Amino acid sequence: MQEEVENRTVALVISGTKLTARSLKAAILKYLAWRKDKKNHPEIPQGKQSIKDLAKQNAGMTNIEITDKNIKSFERSARKYGVDFAIKKDRSVNPPKYLVFFKGRDADAITAAFTDFTSKMVKRAERPSVLSQLKKFTQLVKNTVTDRVKSKDREQSL
Repeated sequence: MQEEVENRTVALVISGTKLTARSLKAAILKYLAWRKDKKNHPEIPQGKQSIKDLAKQNAGMTNIEITDKNIKSFERSARKYGVDFAIKKDRSVNPPKYLVFFKGRDADAITAAFTDFTSKMVKRAERPSVLSQLKKFTQLVKNTVTDRVKSKDREQSL
């Protein structure tokens, strides 16, 4: 079991009808070139990421404090504007507040994302809740007195 952990294996899948030494050599060379390119050009994370990954990019971080519970809609706005950010929840205060860290060079994009986020929140606050409207209408229906007595002497118009 220990030998399996120590030895690294690579699964290489080649689809073809006839496996020759030349095709195996070409596949291995392509794999090694891919590994070399991957080491030279590491992938930079985009969008939401950890504070550690954001700090690794050496772009200078700034933060903004948010006290709103609805952080998901901010994430949508930030993704829309292509902002790299990290969110940290501060539980030391009640209600908890959120710290949004972002790169210093993304300041203009983050202000645009925040204006989009706040405009969405204002629109949401302006319209009434469907549940509150439903409760109001159910109370109206309960309070209305309906005449359930049927009269036998109905007049029919001709």
